[in-house]
Amino acid sequence: MIESSAEVEPRTVEEIAYRALSLFAVAIKGEGLEQSIVDRVLRDYGLHAHLTPKESTFATDPSPARMDRVQFSWRYECVWVLLWALGYIENLNGPRQMCDVPRAARIIRERTAADFIAGTKQRSIAEVLDQADLIYRYHWATRSARLKGQPAPAGLNGGVVQERRYALNWLIRYLDQEWDKITTDT
Repeated sequence: MIESSAEVEPRTVEEIAYRALSLFAVAIKGEGLEQSIVDRVLRDYGLHAHLTPKESTFATDPSPARMDRVQFSWRYECVWVLLWALGYIENLNGPRQMCDVPRAARIIRERTAADFIAGTKQRSIAEVLDQADLIYRYHWATRSARLKGQPAPAGLNGGVVQERRYALNWLIRYLDQEWDKITTDT
């Protein structure tokens, strides 16, 4: 059951913004961008203090495992949700295809950290909770289909659904879990 807006303490703009920027940094590393570029992004946006322990280890590893790179490259989907929560993305369309990574990159690269924070139009907690409820239902449907050996219904992309759920659970402080420990149980 998703909490009501009266039961949820919204995350601050700064929390969401630095989480989005940190996720962007590890996603570009996962994608295979050169370490010097990743280091510059971390430095220019002042992100070292905002990385989780797992992110910090990954971001500074000169030769991360392929599986770690894949896992962190999926964080673009979380960035997309956070960009939506900050008002940079108008709509979160159905999770049928991967997000527009070049657009997300442009939104971030065109701004300093201060400009990124100042340019937000944070969504209401009610909007975030509505999206969390919807994605929970999508997640249930994709997991149920997978357990039955069936394709995901309505063309839903299970990976995109999973990452959106992860980010939304963080936004609504689901079970008050830290980023590296978020659960997406159904």
